[in-house]
Amino acid sequence: MRARSIDQDEDDCIQGLSIQTCSWCPRECGIDRSLGVGFCGCPDTIKLARAALHYGEEPCLSGSRGSGTIFFSGCNLRCCFCQNYQISSGGWGQAVSIPDLAKICLELQANGAHNLNLVTATPYLPWVLPALDSIRDELRVPVVYNCSGYEKLEVVQTLQPYVDIFLPDMKYMSDELAWKYSRCPDYFKAASLAVQAMVEQTGELRFDSEGILQKGTIIRHLVLPGARHDSIDLMGWMVRNLPREGFILSLMSQYTPVHRAYQHAELNRRLTSYEYESVVSEALRLGLGPLYIQDRASASLEYIPPFNLEGIPSSAVNIEVRDKR
Repeated sequence: MRARSIDQDEDDCIQGLSIQTCSWCPRECGIDRSLGVGFCGCPDTIKLARAALHYGEEPCLSGSRGSGTIFFSGCNLRCCFCQNYQISSGGWGQAVSIPDLAKICLELQANGAHNLNLVTATPYLPWVLPALDSIRDELRVPVVYNCSGYEKLEVVQTLQPYVDIFLPDMKYMSDELAWKYSRCPDYFKAASLAVQAMVEQTGELRFDSEGILQKGTIIRHLVLPGARHDSIDLMGWMVRNLPREGFILSLMSQYTPVHRAYQHAELNRRLTSYEYESVVSEALRLGLGPLYIQDRASASLEYIPPFNLEGIPSSAVNIEVRDKR
């Protein structure tokens, strides 16, 4: 992993990411994180829900030893159907320091992780980047940036010296669906620019001798009930705008009605075999194979990781953050 030095004394503005006027994601809440929280619900310190070897990622990430997955609390998208809603919307987690996070990363590496997998880390970048800098001479595995795709171009560019593998979602092409399910008026506009930059930055896919991805981008897309035409439109955009050798498409069938999905009648069911298989067939017709697909049995709550604070230092303190605006 390559990394550039950051002055850790600059608490109010690290790499241009202001703690006092948070605008690190496209929502640009402008909140003073020392006084309250914005849409993502994240405080002014790192907050984690789990750090452990995870075997549920794509095979080229999980491999035989697991992906060293660190789940950050909060999310700038907070989809109504999120399977990780306990942390994305519920805010469950414990506060840790920059040295704590650095130690967690090295412990995961020592336990055999094929990579470090940072899940929804954007709200915490002013603390995550110094943690990565502090271990840059000891880190021997790729860093994976696992995100919703709803990222600012400037943030993706800032991550270039730190991230080896991008793992973004591309959830919607339709602005209507993005607003309805994620209260996000400009999801595709932001995500399309961000994902293009990710693919450009990581370049051609590179694997090691075990078939574990070392460099590149994996784009995830969860097929939603009643939205297969949007999935097909989105894949058409990928074909037209992304270099085929620069990414792997992962089509997910694991949608399960949870959280606030029940508020939408069309989401109050699982995906049909026809819906999913028609999207997979179109992906292959468009030349997007080889691609990752899921067995229909993946649509089960048992595949959701237990957010039990595994791997979080016992000295960390459980915190509850209230919106003080």
